[in-house]
Amino acid sequence: MSLNTQINTILASFLYGIFFSRMLDINYKFIYEAKKTYRIIISFLFIIVNVLLYFIILRKVNYGILHNYGVLSIIIGVIFDHFIVSKVVKLFTNKIKKCYNHLR
Repeated sequence: MSLNTQINTILASFLYGIFFSRMLDINYKFIYEAKKTYRIIISFLFIIVNVLLYFIILRKVNYGILHNYGVLSIIIGVIFDHFIVSKVVKLFTNKIKKCYNHLR
């Protein structure tokens, strides 16, 4: 496999990790507001759809070959998204608190 294909695989996996993290947040909202049978069905479909989507992306990027660094890039993308979102939430929360305290 060429270096260009490996870099494309890492980049696509990283971006998919960010996308997967966003989808997890949406999935959690559905899971905690549904009945137990719906939770199981939603979780099963969520896993199947995301795995199939990732392999479709891999098939376009590097003919569907899964490597360790692809999985590692997904994990790094999820962690990256988690920290970015937590920083943004803290920033907005602090600004809202300052505005609220200023109005008192």
